[in-house]
Amino acid sequence: MEEGFSGEWGEIVSEKVVSAYNSLPKKGKPQGREVTVLSAFLVSSAPPSQEAVEVIALGTGTKCVSRSLLSPRGDIVNDSHAEVVARRSLMRFFYSEIERMQGTRNEAKRQRHDNTQTLELDPSSPGVVKYKLRSGCHLHLYISQLPCGYASTTSPLYALKKIPSSLSDNGSDSCALGTSVVQDIGNATDVVQRKPGRGETTLSVSCSDKIARWNVLGVQGALLCQFLQPMYISTITVGQSLHSPVNFSLTDHLRRSLYERILPLSDELLPSFRVNKPLFFVAPVPPSEFQHSETAQATLTCGYSLCWNRSGLHEVILGTTGRKQGTSAKGALYPSTQSSICKQRFLELFLKEIYGHESESSKSKGSYRELKDKATEYSLMSKKFKGKYPFNNWLTKPLSYEDFLIN
Repeated sequence: MEEGFSGEWGEIVSEKVVSAYNSLPKKGKPQGREVTVLSAFLVSSAPPSQEAVEVIALGTGTKCVSRSLLSPRGDIVNDSHAEVVARRSLMRFFYSEIERMQGTRNEAKRQRHDNTQTLELDPSSPGVVKYKLRSGCHLHLYISQLPCGYASTTSPLYALKKIPSSLSDNGSDSCALGTSVVQDIGNATDVVQRKPGRGETTLSVSCSDKIARWNVLGVQGALLCQFLQPMYISTITVGQSLHSPVNFSLTDHLRRSLYERILPLSDELLPSFRVNKPLFFVAPVPPSEFQHSETAQATLTCGYSLCWNRSGLHEVILGTTGRKQGTSAKGALYPSTQSSICKQRFLELFLKEIYGHESESSKSKGSYRELKDKATEYSLMSKKFKGKYPFNNWLTKPLSYEDFLIN
């Protein structure tokens, strides 16, 4: 097995993730017949083994905010699907790690012997303080089922589910069976697919498309790209379905969906980026609260998303509003209802990292969009990605939705 990852890797990863999930309180978890999707990021040190791998960020969820409820203030989480929540929890973890690194930068000796550190200074960035994943460390992604979008709509499991979302028992805007009811049901092309909404369309792109994009641009996003080298996933592990046909190769299918679709970008790459080829693994069938039934009609999905990371984040979001659990309609605009993983909070973290605690003057530093655009190489690579088939119909939200300043 390549890179020292054994055939049991899927089992090791799944065991670690489910154990981390089980250690969290019941708040925000499925109740009764409800199910959800579980996703997590893990980090391993060499050589990869059960002892050397740790969950650093985790998310659950199947919901999105519909188009009419989007906010121009960056104060809600638009997409609360498990993979997206896990990735945003990971981004928060990276901010904590950068802050920790900044604090120990002048203590080189302590840093050299700190094995809990995930990042290290990148010596290849002269004149700029940039970090990269520590030597020998690998980043891993786990998902309890096939990601929604292309990976699901082209799988044999999709034939089991041809029920429009409006017929399901909870107006499902979920990815039951790992599938997503897309613009053309049953017309499984390799173009970008949107996530369904509760009777109304969303502007959120499917998880298959987002993961494919992470395999070109990295998981860190534009703001963090100003502190980090692109962070790529070494392995992707997906839970087996109870309904999977015997002759279905999940690993081959994942490779086609999440890697082969990005190959046309190979001749468009900018120096810092690559077409990342993760290794793909199958995990055992996940616990019952992550097992979606054969039809959308029989699936009752949990409306909440859990987000957690190793640096202290633990929060529950209501997926259809993108705000913290328990937010009343009256108090919906209070900053206290904002999730720690919404854009407004990331802008706050970014400015704090660059300018320290000058929160008053930071309003003059630029909008969220302007600060993202300062990552010029990332922005250009993102444009190239969205200009290339099959990603050239990428859904974009109105630019004005990223013009907000720090609250």
